[in-house]
Amino acid sequence: MDNIVLTQSEFAVIQKLVFKETGISLGDKKINMVQNRLNKRVEHYKLNNYADYLKIVQISKTEKTEFLNCISTNETYFFRETKHFEFLEDIVKRSTSIRVWSAAASMGAEAYSIAMMLDSNLSKNSWEVVGSDINTQVLDIARKGLYQLSWSQKIPKRFKIKYCFKGSGNFENKMLIDRALSKNMNFIENNLMEKNNDIGKFDVIFLRNVLLYFTEETKIKVIKNVISSLNQGGYLILSLTEYFDEKKVGNLKFLKNSIYQKV
Repeated sequence: MDNIVLTQSEFAVIQKLVFKETGISLGDKKINMVQNRLNKRVEHYKLNNYADYLKIVQISKTEKTEFLNCISTNETYFFRETKHFEFLEDIVKRSTSIRVWSAAASMGAEAYSIAMMLDSNLSKNSWEVVGSDINTQVLDIARKGLYQLSWSQKIPKRFKIKYCFKGSGNFENKMLIDRALSKNMNFIENNLMEKNNDIGKFDVIFLRNVLLYFTEETKIKVIKNVISSLNQGGYLILSLTEYFDEKKVGNLKFLKNSIYQKV
């Protein structure tokens, strides 16, 4: 079946729905990307247009989850932006315990990178990593900890030797992250547009490569929601390419390399 064409009016509805649910602002140039990502769901229901599919999305919680899974972007890899992990290791070496949140965990590469760092420097019962994402499909991948072997390229050798196991047979060209790490980890579904009062407080929060999809107003809302779960004196780490107006948040002090401290 050829791709069904997504009309401008249908795309406008999708833009509003995605913004309402996630705060993500889909630019007008994203129409082809959205069409390609949703085409399988339209075909699944044997529909002839996206308007009928959107009716299903708005009455079915299950399909709304599938819809958001298709739309959300999930680019990730291990030990992304080295300066942040150098900063984290310096903190960890001066700590006896630490709790870290990977607030846009995607398929889990960031969360496992953090876990490797913590486990190498602290005792087994003195650290915890929580990874969250709005996309339930990528969270399933994260929980398994099984990746393409090519993903191991940027993992430092000392961690690769200790925590990464090369597959064979049916798992050739695959890499499994040491399941012992998962005992101190938890992957949860979470919407950054909402406050997270039930996940406790953290010493460090990674909120990287997600703000670029938000409007300035939404960025501020998300940051305020996130840092409500950050301990006083704790650190918020953004991507090196992301910016926001600090004055609109008020209780964050810029340190360096897109790293902020809650004051």
